[in-house]
Amino acid sequence: MRASQFHLFTLKEAPSDAEVVSQKLMLRAGMIRKVAAGIYSYMPMGLRSIRKVETIIREEMNRAGAMELTMPLVQPAELWQETGRWDAMGEEMLRLQDRHARDFALQPTSEEVVTDIARQELKSYRQLPKNFYQIQTKFRDERRPRFGVMRGREFLMKDAYSFDRSAEAAGRSYDAMFAAYTRIFERIGLEYRAVAADTGAIGGDRSHEFQVIADTGEDAIVFCPDSDYAANIELAEALPLLARRAEPARALEKTPTPGKATCADVAALLGVPLHTTVKSLVLATDDVDDAGQPAGVTVWLLLVRGDHNLNDVKAGKLAGFKNGFRFATEAEILAHFGCKPGYLGPIGLKQPVKVIADRSVAHMADFICGANDEDFHYTGVNWGRDLPEPDLVADIRNVVEGDPSPDGKGVLAIQRGIEVGHVFYLGTKYSKAMNATFLDEDGKPKHFEMGCYGIGVTRILGAAIEQNHDGRGIIWPAAIAPFEVVICPVGWGKSQAVRDEAQKLYDTLRAAGIDVILDDRDERPGVMFADWELVGVPHRVTLGDRGLKEGVAEYQSRRDAEAAKVAVADIASHVIGALRSA
Repeated sequence: MRASQFHLFTLKEAPSDAEVVSQKLMLRAGMIRKVAAGIYSYMPMGLRSIRKVETIIREEMNRAGAMELTMPLVQPAELWQETGRWDAMGEEMLRLQDRHARDFALQPTSEEVVTDIARQELKSYRQLPKNFYQIQTKFRDERRPRFGVMRGREFLMKDAYSFDRSAEAAGRSYDAMFAAYTRIFERIGLEYRAVAADTGAIGGDRSHEFQVIADTGEDAIVFCPDSDYAANIELAEALPLLARRAEPARALEKTPTPGKATCADVAALLGVPLHTTVKSLVLATDDVDDAGQPAGVTVWLLLVRGDHNLNDVKAGKLAGFKNGFRFATEAEILAHFGCKPGYLGPIGLKQPVKVIADRSVAHMADFICGANDEDFHYTGVNWGRDLPEPDLVADIRNVVEGDPSPDGKGVLAIQRGIEVGHVFYLGTKYSKAMNATFLDEDGKPKHFEMGCYGIGVTRILGAAIEQNHDGRGIIWPAAIAPFEVVICPVGWGKSQAVRDEAQKLYDTLRAAGIDVILDDRDERPGVMFADWELVGVPHRVTLGDRGLKEGVAEYQSRRDAEAAKVAVADIASHVIGALRSA
């Protein structure tokens, strides 16, 4: 490819509404162009990287035995209604009607459509296992699309769906996809972690996220540096920080804390560590009877240590919250506690509430909590003596750095990550809802055991840039760079020797199967270098009259601070060697 024949359009400055590094650099490098909020055109430079990501994914999915198909972007409401997700998906799923007033959705994912395919075409256990995948446009109507391709509304995703005859077989399919994902991200060349994850709205009971490590990542990844333990913050288990509860050593006292409504302020006023305080969070559940009619409200008091934060996902899995929960209203709080928030606690309630204590709180003694009286807290509070044991003790907090690892092999660390892949074991969640069955060996119908596996293809580009950039621009891993090598001839329009040597090198590298571009625009060196450093081509060769007279060319890796002189006769083999060793 010659640069004069390619669409290369770079910007010195990013648009003012660009928020994160990847968005700014992709816009400046001419990889994307914004069409509407969260919707982009992928320009030739960006599309080249996308196609390289797709190629790696296809090769590894095919190697793992999956088969490619394409499912429709526009999907009928009836399939989604069978699983109940037509309503459950909420406003994120864009709904529309055709001219006959029939309801459709722009697919955010395709569990329903692929399950419909399976129930029609997979009739016998002899046809199993099967794994179908597609690389297809998805649409999710984000309330606030942001961060460029990182959280857009329209995006490209690889989604795969496995069908098996048993849970054990489905586990093998899951493991095969996990291994395929590992190979995919290693081939792409990204630093990543596979972490245990919550299954969320997709459902199921086994799940891992593949997170690209980046300081700008939205997700917190919890891991143990001394073991293989890794999980996202939503799932990471928080062990109790005290082995057992100490005996009471202080008397219960109602202590004035004027104007101190937070645990941090109370601890500072009293001159005690923050971890000796207990934070009160009041939630409510709207109860229904067997007929689905409103049947009152249950108020819950959740207690976590003052230096800890409630984990909403963990709380949502508790028995009383599985149908959802909300924060209690001010009226509900006043009715049950007789006090406004900031001074709430489990002693002296006006009406009964259900008390859930985090594991660490359940082991605390002589702690501090609100007194349900404005400007007062209790000190020296002890379970059993001053208040009843909690109704439930559970892990309901986020872990923090330094917590013991659940596997007992060290302490936990936390880093930021960007989710680019997710694998789920679904079980029979969708096959039962859609009555998707096959005839097993005994001649009886049985529901498929399913798994689903997603990779954010366009999101990988943003994550790669967030992880690999500097002040000059993008630094692509060679496997997904729009071009692997750029040849920059200085004085292209003036020197036949430069043109001849550049063409010779270009032909040699192309013959070796290298994706190379020759910059024949006859630009000044500074312009050429700035453009290709911004675009992030991993390897650059510079040829000029002065160097050729000395028999040398200049080679520079995108990560190098300076160029190195290499004999012209050796430059092709030098570049090929650099690519192979990367």
